[in-house]
Amino acid sequence: MFNHIMVGTNDIARARKFYDAVMAMLGFEGEPFQHTADSGHKRLFYVHKGGTFCVSEPINDEPASFANGATIGFKCDSPEQVMAFHDAAVAKGGLSIEEPPGKREGGLLGPMYLAYVRDPDGHKLCALHRVR
Repeated sequence: MFNHIMVGTNDIARARKFYDAVMAMLGFEGEPFQHTADSGHKRLFYVHKGGTFCVSEPINDEPASFANGATIGFKCDSPEQVMAFHDAAVAKGGLSIEEPPGKREGGLLGPMYLAYVRDPDGHKLCALHRVR
C-alpha cells in the first residue's frame, strides 16, 4: 500500500545516528542512500523489503515538526526485535513513551508486542509484532 514515508528533521546528522541504529534493528543493512536536493537540502533514504523510509531537511526552510496524532509503525518479526528497536532508539536519543514495551491485548487486531518512542525531532514511532 505504501511506497515511502518521509519525516522532517532539524539536524540531519543527529537523525542519521538515531535512524541508522533503529533501522539496523529492523534488518536494514548498509548505508542509507544520501541525497542532496536541488535546493541544497539533505535527505536520507533507507530502502528495505520494498519500502522506503526517508528523513529530510524541510525544503520550505521552516523548522521540522512532528505530526500531532500521527504514528509511524514498523513491523517486527519477534518480541525481541520490538525490544531491540526500543532500546536502540532510547540509546540514540529517543524517548520511550506511553506504556512500557510489552504485550498488549489488541482487541480486534489480537495480541501484539508494542513499543512506542519519539525520535529526537518528536516523531512518534511504534515497533510492533503481531502474535498469531
